[in-house]
Amino acid sequence: MARMIEEQSNLDTNTIGVFRTAATVKGGRRFSFSSLVVAGDRNGRVGLGYGKANEVPPAIEKASKEARKKLKKITLQGGTIPHTVIGRSGAASVKLIPASPGTGIVAGTTVRAVLELAGLTDCMTKSYGSNNKQNLAKAVLDGLEQLRSKSDVEALRGMDLGLTEIEERIERSRAFTTSEPGPQTKAAGNGVSESNQQSKESAPATGQSESQA
Repeated sequence: MARMIEEQSNLDTNTIGVFRTAATVKGGRRFSFSSLVVAGDRNGRVGLGYGKANEVPPAIEKASKEARKKLKKITLQGGTIPHTVIGRSGAASVKLIPASPGTGIVAGTTVRAVLELAGLTDCMTKSYGSNNKQNLAKAVLDGLEQLRSKSDVEALRGMDLGLTEIEERIERSRAFTTSEPGPQTKAAGNGVSESNQQSKESAPATGQSESQA
């Protein structure tokens, strides 16, 4: 029990949307509210919750509790996904595409909220069909659940896949970020610093000559 409470305390939540509905009764119109909330630990676990109540705060609280109960483990490849996948829910479809480090998350508000809480930092997306927030969020979760790691695919096929495309991108980005500046860059930097130093030294000399004149 204590472990479950500790795990849930590390979760972040994000309210995707709050919706209002009205029912016409004998005394007038009765309003109710529903909320869509996504929860995740930004490290491969994410869940979606939907709650309804007569007021907004209870609706958000119900949705948050449901999202924390429905956490699902997602397979990640560093800060992106291991392969391209398409998730579907109702009339909405979302295509998730791996991206190189530094790309960021290219997505709309609803899709971005789910991907960020799942722990992704680099991913490109494309949505098709309906723009309904609930269907979009469910489509993203459907796509994330379809992800398989390289080791799982190798075990299923019984063969070595070698270096995948996304692994090549990650290696190239690491080599680019860890490369040292070339001699021309260093020389240019030294030239700028030397010119600045010479200008600083010549400035007081010029001031003294003007005062003597």
